[in-house]
Amino acid sequence: MVVLDYGGQYSQLIARRVRECGVFSELLPHHVGAAEVARRRPKGLILSGGPASVYADDAPKLERELLELGIPVLGICYGMQLLTRELGGEVQGAEVGEFGRSRLTVNEPGRLLAGLPEEQTCWMSHRDTVFSPPPGFTALASSTASPVAALESVEQGIYGIQFHPEVVHTPYGQQILTRFLEEICGCARNWSAGSVIEDQLEKIRAQVGDGRVICALSGGVDSSVAALLVHKAIGDQLTCVFVDHGLMRKNEGEQVITAFRDHYRVPLVAVDAEERFLARLRGVTDPEAKRKAIGEEFIRVFEEESAKLAEGGARFLVQGTLYSDVIESGGGTGAATIKSHHNVGGLPEDLEFELVEPLRALFKDEVRAVGAELGLPERLVWRQPFPGPGLAIRVVGGEATRARLDTLRDADAILQDEIRRAGLYRELWQSFCVLPDVRTVGVQGDERTYGYVVVIRAVTSDDAMTADWARLPYDLLEQIASRMINEIREVNRVVLDITSKPPGTIEWE
Repeated sequence: MVVLDYGGQYSQLIARRVRECGVFSELLPHHVGAAEVARRRPKGLILSGGPASVYADDAPKLERELLELGIPVLGICYGMQLLTRELGGEVQGAEVGEFGRSRLTVNEPGRLLAGLPEEQTCWMSHRDTVFSPPPGFTALASSTASPVAALESVEQGIYGIQFHPEVVHTPYGQQILTRFLEEICGCARNWSAGSVIEDQLEKIRAQVGDGRVICALSGGVDSSVAALLVHKAIGDQLTCVFVDHGLMRKNEGEQVITAFRDHYRVPLVAVDAEERFLARLRGVTDPEAKRKAIGEEFIRVFEEESAKLAEGGARFLVQGTLYSDVIESGGGTGAATIKSHHNVGGLPEDLEFELVEPLRALFKDEVRAVGAELGLPERLVWRQPFPGPGLAIRVVGGEATRARLDTLRDADAILQDEIRRAGLYRELWQSFCVLPDVRTVGVQGDERTYGYVVVIRAVTSDDAMTADWARLPYDLLEQIASRMINEIREVNRVVLDITSKPPGTIEWE
């Protein structure tokens, strides 16, 4: 299933919901063209929502050839309005917008809404409204502020819904998507994250041949799963390179080396590059500059290690790039760059390797499913995400010096220890500390102190595209703060970040 992204905040979620139905989906920018869509031979096409008005001069347009591919089309929100306007229906700007929960009345179930209750709730987010369907279409439903909230032309294979079926606030949304995928498009619901394995093994072997490969191994679930997949495909043609850049959490380097070299018997080279990375980061305070400096230095290290492996060195570099990395770096949907992930937007232009990215089409939870299928231990499968640039981007607004990194490392170790003791580690998407370049006055032992502020950041999420701040128990927060202030001389204040994503991002930089 191809999902065309017209800039909607839920576009990635549509792609995820389709996958949850057992059908593989790919999210593409709306302007890729009918030929690019046809090349993928999809069983159907979904047009996402978007923030624009169909009447605006600069609004994304619908390429008419997309409707001539001979596959069913479902328009959601803005996508439905595009279809309606293109095919001769009436779309107008309403006096009152319809945002949030709304009441949906099914007047004529048709094919798309068959079997659903006549009255139900749904989630709306629009200001323009469809007042009449195109010729040959049937209006299926109406809502509080939408005369036509769903429509279809079975003969043309075109369907539209004004509400968002992909969000949990639309109780019957997943049933509607399932009906479109299975009954209308004829999709076989046999895709799963586990089914990716055999497909990727073939692709890796075809891409690599008998070439030498190195893997950027960090010990996180992404690079670990990528490494095991490639090792399963090509065996000792792969050498994993673990770069200890001095930006990791406490004792993580030793854990990675022990797991892969001793347990999995994967060829592993461990490189102590702390001094080298700290030198590159000296005087650097801008977050994007940090990311790019670290990304480039990683590649330089890999190039040097590659040259040592064999005559001619390695041609291929494995990375645990995920779909969310690609999307946030502006490479997935034509959207704005939120931040350059070091393995997407931070790579140098003179890269000497050909990239092998077996997880590039997967979200984090799907990668975990692949890891479990490969036999990765639960401890690694459920390890919380950790950014490639490491703690350098959690020292905020200032230089990532060794002293600051050590302070942050100690604070993070206390946080992780207490989160695990409370049995909350698996419930959180991420929990970590941030160290702003700010000092505050405090009082300890009747003396004035001038120490760092540590920020606690803990969020819940399904895929990192959206996230909510975690409601940690007050007693737990008190225990964490007390330990940090008492055990870390440089810290005299602890605060909690209660910002969700959006409007914030999970990481501060």
